[in-house]
Amino acid sequence: MTSSEKQLPIDLGHLSLETLERLQKEVEERKKVLQAKKKPGRKPGDLSNDRLRTLVEAHLAIEAQEAAEAGTLGYMARALTLATMPHSKQEGNEFHRKNGAFSMSMLAPSNVGLPYGSKPRLLVAYLTTEAVRKGERDIILGDSLSDFMRELGLQPTGGRWGSITGLKQQMTRLFSSSVHCQWENKDSTSIANMPIVSKAQLWWDPKNPDQTGLWESTVRLGEDFFAEVVANPIPIDLRAVRAIKQSPMALDIYFWLTHRLSYLKKSYARDIPWAALQMQFGSNYPTTAQGIRDFRKQFMGQMRKVLTVYPEARVEDSASGLILKPSPSHIPRLIPKK
Repeated sequence: MTSSEKQLPIDLGHLSLETLERLQKEVEERKKVLQAKKKPGRKPGDLSNDRLRTLVEAHLAIEAQEAAEAGTLGYMARALTLATMPHSKQEGNEFHRKNGAFSMSMLAPSNVGLPYGSKPRLLVAYLTTEAVRKGERDIILGDSLSDFMRELGLQPTGGRWGSITGLKQQMTRLFSSSVHCQWENKDSTSIANMPIVSKAQLWWDPKNPDQTGLWESTVRLGEDFFAEVVANPIPIDLRAVRAIKQSPMALDIYFWLTHRLSYLKKSYARDIPWAALQMQFGSNYPTTAQGIRDFRKQFMGQMRKVLTVYPEARVEDSASGLILKPSPSHIPRLIPKK
């Protein structure tokens, strides 16, 4: 997050001096751990001082105030958490990933192309959050492009390679795509075909992102996609999402880890093979022994970023796979008011 981006206020007034000192000590210890892991040369997950500061500040904010209390409780679509979108640009117009009995295919018109990178993930999180909060398919994106980009945690920049052009391209790709989900078990097969968006009307002028349009830009979610995200939303902390927004794999790991640890049995550790994680998160790597080693290295590099904003997650890197241990949920379960 740059200094010019809008930052959410952190209310520390309800915390005792002892708690504040403990939080600050934890942050300093986390800094030392991450810096000690940095070695000469650029390796997956290496952090610059600015990125490290952003991640640590997000951790401090999350520790100080729960997401619901801070107004940063968001949601992610379950289907795109169990299996993920492309990390990089794809040549074709169909993309496939698998997670155990669940498989997901994303399709887009060949003249448009598939969405990829961080921006589609931020967009899906925004749309899912708005759908869950308001219970409506029609999502208002706002009067100006600049305001909407700041809602996503993006700083508007112009030019061919600027964030405005990139977001516009990824919005077109995402809103033109549909998701095919399939669940296989011993006795049955379940199939769902879901256009993400059934209709979009964007009135913004990319050349004047601060200009307010005559009409509000809106998106209508596909009927089945809307029903799925409202029925099965994955709770997330939007502060964590903004802190790691530069890495699509880190975002995918955070969404998945938050969901997976929320239902891991208290006395049960789960060892997930690297080959299975590669099918879920990194299908661009070859399915060879070297490909799995390369994927593991990249995955754990991005995991370090996630653990900075979610340090309560207990995970262990083993030769056979990633070991998940019972951990506190990143988003505490809400107790219904009587």
